[in-house]
Amino acid sequence: MSVATVPTRVWDLPTRLFHWLLAAAVIGCVVTAKIGGNAMLWHTRLGFCVLALIVFRLVWGFVGGHWSRFGRFIYAPGTLLRYLRGQGRPDEHLDVGHNPTGALSVFAILAVLAVQVGLGLVSDDEIAFLGPLNRFVSPETGLLATSLHKTWGQWLIIGLVALHVLAIVVYLVKRHNLVKPMIDGDKALPPGTPASADGLAQRALALVLAAAAGGLAWWVSRLGF
Repeated sequence: MSVATVPTRVWDLPTRLFHWLLAAAVIGCVVTAKIGGNAMLWHTRLGFCVLALIVFRLVWGFVGGHWSRFGRFIYAPGTLLRYLRGQGRPDEHLDVGHNPTGALSVFAILAVLAVQVGLGLVSDDEIAFLGPLNRFVSPETGLLATSLHKTWGQWLIIGLVALHVLAIVVYLVKRHNLVKPMIDGDKALPPGTPASADGLAQRALALVLAAAAGGLAWWVSRLGF
């Protein structure tokens, strides 16, 4: 017997916008880095956009919608193992928001992006770019940061994004669409499943936080002047 479902808000609008803006910014950073030359100006701008987005998400992970909060997708090792064995309990709602494996992907991407942005902030390519925080580190550290930013950092991001896309395709084959809820925010779920708050108050708060995160990124960008 099939279980009745109702549309349930899982991803609030700020989380959805963050997701797609971050995807666009990261793709733009990779493309402009490959082009080089004058495109590096946009690489830098997009890098600061990534910084602002990460800062916003870190705060939103504590005050955002129910399923966007870190507390909802930080899983114990035992929970991850039970999920991999297909032994998750119905009351845990492991497949509503970020499931245990998806959560690992989210945290990995955020961590690598944060490190990559940090490396960019202190880098010095000795040609046309000097990170705004470079003056706070030694020349040797700046050059090492540049090397890591261009090599390991770049390929880690490309690899994680590729794995993320592959996972989406695998779930689509299993008839589990992960893209649609990240567009309209809703999933068809059993009645009583907790929903994320996504009203005007939450969106206004997100707007204030986004403005503050953008202001912080702009302030950091001016430290090099």
